[in-house]
Amino acid sequence: MVETTVQLVCPECVKEWQLTPAELPDSTSMFHCPNCHASRRMAEFTRTDRDLRTLKQLG
Repeated sequence: MVETTVQLVCPECVKEWQLTPAELPDSTSMFHCPNCHASRRMAEFTRTDRDLRTLKQLG
């Protein structure tokens, strides 16, 4: 079985990574970049609209 992941990118330092929806807070919660510690709503870290939809559906 293939595990679904959400692709993330920091809007400040442009670090890219991916995590499963279960590892992430909901889309309106604050999230902190593990690289530069920028703080924004989780939705702002999703790379694409598809990633945001996945987060909202499975998170």
